Amino acid sequence: MFDKHRVKEIDERRKEWEDETVSRSLEKLPEKCEFSTSSGISVSRVYTPVETADFDYFRDLGFPGEYPFTRGVYPTMYRARFWTMRQYAGFGTAEQTNQRFRYLLEQGQKGLSVAFDFPTQVGYDCDHPMARGEVGKAGVSVSTLQDMEIVFDKIPLDKITTSMTINAPTNVLLAMYVAVAQKQGVEQTKLGGTVQNDILKEYVARGMYIFPPKPSMRLVTDIFEYCSQQMPNWNTISISGYHIREAGATAVQELAFTLANAIAYVQAAVDHGLDLDMFAGRLSFFFAAHNNFLEEIAKFRAARRLWARIMRERFGAKNPASWMLRFHTQTSGVSLTAQQPYNNIIRVALQALSAVLGGTQSLHTNSFDEAYALPSDHAVLVALRTQQIIAYESGVIDSVDPLAGSYYIEYLTNEIEERATKYIGQIDAMGGAVAAIEKGFMQREITESAYRHQREVESKKRIVVGVNEFITEDEIPIKILHIDPKIEKALVERLQQTRRQRNKTKVDETLNKLQHAAESEDKNLMPFMLDAVKHYATLGEICDVLREVFGEYKPSSIF
Repeated sequence: MFDKHRVKEIDERRKEWEDETVSRSLEKLPEKCEFSTSSGISVSRVYTPVETADFDYFRDLGFPGEYPFTRGVYPTMYRARFWTMRQYAGFGTAEQTNQRFRYLLEQGQKGLSVAFDFPTQVGYDCDHPMARGEVGKAGVSVSTLQDMEIVFDKIPLDKITTSMTINAPTNVLLAMYVAVAQKQGVEQTKLGGTVQNDILKEYVARGMYIFPPKPSMRLVTDIFEYCSQQMPNWNTISISGYHIREAGATAVQELAFTLANAIAYVQAAVDHGLDLDMFAGRLSFFFAAHNNFLEEIAKFRAARRLWARIMRERFGAKNPASWMLRFHTQTSGVSLTAQQPYNNIIRVALQALSAVLGGTQSLHTNSFDEAYALPSDHAVLVALRTQQIIAYESGVIDSVDPLAGSYYIEYLTNEIEERATKYIGQIDAMGGAVAAIEKGFMQREITESAYRHQREVESKKRIVVGVNEFITEDEIPIKILHIDPKIEKALVERLQQTRRQRNKTKVDETLNKLQHAAESEDKNLMPFMLDAVKHYATLGEICDVLREVFGEYKPSSIF
């Protein structure tokens, strides 16, 4: 983009500036430290066309809505439509979660995002011994279709989109959602939303798995196939870097490991015989937004460009929709502090702004009290208002990709893409993401990064306001949400009543059909699960059938 002679002249002039102007300044006021991003990318004092001398506008940047999508997946982005403001919610009983959802919709939220409790996420009913003490604590408890019916009571599923953070038992929960819609008179072809359905990152960073990798990948591709035929507006997976990042990964590792997992999913679906351009357009991604503001923006831009190249050049996708990386963002939970909790409002605002400037399609903003408990009504409203202020008052949405052309942003975007590509090459050499996970490669890299970060905080190389610097002794009282332990008993009683009232013969019949289908290896299990949940087979009963056929995953020690 720049004349070579002009670039050389700028480089020479910069050296003169450093030798003269900068050196005089440093004598009076030395710089505080060596500067680098959270990924360890050294940050220069100033950036010029020298750092982007090889930058090609059409190859590296282009126009919004066109390959390589660096500037955004849609031509007009937020000038035409804001991102979906989707606050993650769910706790206690189905009734309590329904009340929170309806409150958020009344306050201007445009989409729902469901948090499930730990027993639900690992396929246990609320009366299972393993569920004791955890029912409704970190999300809503859903054991049967009845619970799901209550969660979405009086919420028209043909008019809102729903994201469900569920992985190992994704197929069961999606079947319940479809059944609820059909009871409302809404055809599944009209449903819009997303299931996370990203089991690989569970083995890497989160631990909410049930089955071994091979049958788990079968369940993932079953959803790809089923939705491509029955639910064309549904995002079949949300390939998550968020949990990888929250476990301690750097921005580069988050991007690299997420796309490596995505490559594995695409390859598994292609190997299964699915048409790439029939399912690839419904893949979606889920990233974290952390505190290093400019690095996060560059990460999102690099993600779009790298994925477009992977899909077009590696997999040979023909449809431009298959090249697009569409993503949801959540602000960082791990960056929130219990000390001086109102500081978290500022952290969340900066993180949310980086997601918007990075071109996100939907956004969840964390609440300032989440270092203590699930968010209160007051805190979640502040979080939603943060998004609305960015959308309506900041002016950052007026121009698409307003930071494009910044020497630093373009350099950082290139550097992040290059480093992520090297990681993906290492993972390819190991045999792909599943093999790398089985060898513990990603897990070790994340653990080492988390350890380095903690050492930097403890040595004050990395300042966390209110934690290792600018500390106050005063405790700030805030009202937090408490989950009544009595709800567990009430939910168990409702589950037992459902079991008594249902047609047990029909339930057993549907579960037997599911077992035979699972044993066959070539049948899509979604229709069998939909039949089972409609007869009020429980989440645990369905998962137990699959446990018997598939077995359970037992991780090996990697350290």
